[in-house]
Amino acid sequence: MIIIGLTGGIGSGKTTVTNLFSDLGITVVDADIAAREVVEPGGRALLAIQAHFGDETINPDGSLNRQALRQQIFENKSERLWLEALLHPLIRQRLQQQLQQAQSAYAILSSPLLLETDQHQLVDKTLVVDAPEQIQLERACARDDSNTEQIKAIMAAQMDRKTRCSRADDIILNDSTTEELKAKVLTLHQRYLELAKGAK
Repeated sequence: MIIIGLTGGIGSGKTTVTNLFSDLGITVVDADIAAREVVEPGGRALLAIQAHFGDETINPDGSLNRQALRQQIFENKSERLWLEALLHPLIRQRLQQQLQQAQSAYAILSSPLLLETDQHQLVDKTLVVDAPEQIQLERACARDDSNTEQIKAIMAAQMDRKTRCSRADDIILNDSTTEELKAKVLTLHQRYLELAKGAK
C-alpha cells in the first residue's frame, strides 16, 4: 500500500484537496480527526491533561476545553512540548491503525504537522498543497472568523512555505479556480494509481 502524506499551511486548501481525493474513492486518514479522538472524554490522555493543566481545561460536559488549553501552551513552550510528548505517540498509533485498514489503491495521510512531527515517516511520498501567503490569510480569516493577527501568528508558528515545498515530492499550487484544482488532483491521482500498481 502506497501512502501519500498531504500537508500545507493554514488556508492553503488541504481540506478541499483531501475531499477531492476522497471523491475519487481514496481512503483519507486525517490527523486532525485522530488528534480529536485521542482526547475524547474517558480516555487516559484527557485525564493526564486535566491532572497537568488543571480543571479549567475541561468543559462542564467532560470534553476538552481547547481554548483554555491553547492559551496555556501558546505562551509556554515547555508546556507545549509536554503536551506534544503525550499526544503525538497516541496520534501516530491511531494513524497507523487507520492506514493499515485502508482498502483503496493507495491512501492519503492528511496532516498539518506531517513535516514537523515524525508522521512523515509513515508515508512514501509527500504532497504539499501550497498557496501564496496573502491568499492563505484571506481564506483562513474568512473560514475561521479569526482576525488577521491571529492567523499571522499561526502562520509564523508553522513551517515556512519555502522549507515545506523543498521537502515535497509533489506540489499543488491552489491559487485559482476549483475546476483547475480538480484537474491537478486528477493528474496526481492517475500518477499515484500507477505508482500503487508498480508497488504490488
